[in-house]
Amino acid sequence: MKPVPHATSLRRAPVQRRSAERLTRILDACAELLDEVGYDDLSTRAVAVRAGVPIGSVYRFFGNKRQMADALAQRNLERYSERVTQRLKEARSGDWRAAMDAVLDEYLAMKRTAPGFSLVDFGNQIPVGARHAEPNHRVADRLTELLSGYLGRTPDDDLRRTFLIAVETADTLVHLAFRVDPEGDGAVIEETRQLLRAYLARVLD
Repeated sequence: MKPVPHATSLRRAPVQRRSAERLTRILDACAELLDEVGYDDLSTRAVAVRAGVPIGSVYRFFGNKRQMADALAQRNLERYSERVTQRLKEARSGDWRAAMDAVLDEYLAMKRTAPGFSLVDFGNQIPVGARHAEPNHRVADRLTELLSGYLGRTPDDDLRRTFLIAVETADTLVHLAFRVDPEGDGAVIEETRQLLRAYLARVLD
């Protein structure tokens, strides 16, 4: 079964398989409509129609479209984490360059292919969630959790700060790449990769 958002983003967490599948359809519909109409024109009613569920089913999980977008962002993070984890299984343990490539490449792949990702990704472009849970902090915390064992490093504040700086830098430059070219400007992406390697080499070597 596809991952569902953490229960804290939902009014009520799905318990039965049928309920989880309905939540998946709702979030899939939300993602599609974000690409088609944007966040401002997104509505819970339109999501219900696209998902083929009663409007009450949407409100069973979400109080408004902001909560729905936040849940989509959390699901994106779960799927991203799975993709990075799978890549790391194929790489040599301790190779931070392979880890960095996995982190950047899988983000770029989702940016290009995942519905709704260009607007929501992990929550960066729509102000959802509490201030203490800013999206880049979420990502840095998740990468610290995922990569510390692989790199043989203690998941302490120093490593978390390293990943936060890398995530903030990559986020800004990747957005620049996609402003220059809808598919992501290759030259900007390569410069981003080299910049990250130079920074991480100083910290992780």
